[in-house]
Parts: sequence; structure tokens; C-alpha cells
Amino acid sequence: MAVATFAGGCFWCMVKPFDQQPGIESVISGYTGGHVENPTYEQVCSETTGHYEAVQITFDPAVYPYKDLVELYWQLIDPTDAGGQFFDRGQSYETAIFYHDDEQKEIAEASKAALEASGKFDKPIAVKILPAKPFYPAEDYHQQYYRKNPLHYERYSHGSGRVAFQQQHWGQK
Repeated sequence: MAVATFAGGCFWCMVKPFDQQPGIESVISGYTGGHVENPTYEQVCSETTGHYEAVQITFDPAVYPYKDLVELYWQLIDPTDAGGQFFDRGQSYETAIFYHDDEQKEIAEASKAALEASGKFDKPIAVKILPAKPFYPAEDYHQQYYRKNPLHYERYSHGSGRVAFQQQHWGQK
């Protein structure tokens, strides 16, 4: 098994698409990239800890390779938005790929360069590629939110503009 970590705005919206792929053992919502140990949701939202809302994925690379995770990640976010994602604004909602080894870094950088060169977006790709830092699981009520609160999850993912963006740019339904 291997581990991948992605920040893509609200972690609630990042879990379901990864969770539904073959070879995925777990998708955990949490916080990474900051300077406070074991931060709470309230601390992260205060924008004082330096953490990103992120998901950490444990996966079987023989079944679902890291490069496929990165390709899926691009389709879940607005990669040109440097200030957050959709109506979630601020540093804790910014995008980043946190690499766990040199191979992940190379794959992420090559994938970002390919997306930039594709011309799919008319603004620069703003996603940071950063070394992995300690990851702290979020509170239990955030875990698997799409399963625990499906109606609120659907309202949120549509109301935020995320689903419309995905449909416009990637043809997702």
C-alpha cells in the first residue's frame, strides 16, 4: 500500500470521488501543511495554523496508480484558483499536492506541466506541489461526510459551484 495526500478545498468534496475507485483502502479527511500539532477544525478555520484541509488516501498502486490519482485530483478542483476553492476562501482551502517521495513529486510536476500546456484553462495552474508534512485526521463528524449526511453533502457540492465547474470543464455528471 502507498499513501497520497491532496488539498482541494473543502475535504468533504474530495472524499467520495477517490473513495469510489478500485484499489483505494481508505480516504481520510484531515489537516496538513501547518505548524500546530493536532489542530482542531476551529483552529484550522481561524487561518492561524497554516494547515490545509486535505485528504490522505491509502491505496494499492498496482490497482490504482498514483498518476491516476493525480489525474482524478485535477478533475475535482479549479486548478487556477489560488485563493481557495469555489465559495470556500482562504489559505486552508487552497490547493496542493503533497508528495511522499521523489517519484510522486516527479509525477505531480509532470502532470501539472501537461495540464498547463494543454490549454484547457486560460489562467495559470495555481496548485502547489509540496513535500508531505504530518497529517492529522479531522474530527469524526467530518469523516465520510458524503455517507453520513448525503443530502447536505449534495446541496453543498452543488451550491458551492464545484459540480457546475466539473461539468463545464471535464464533462462530469
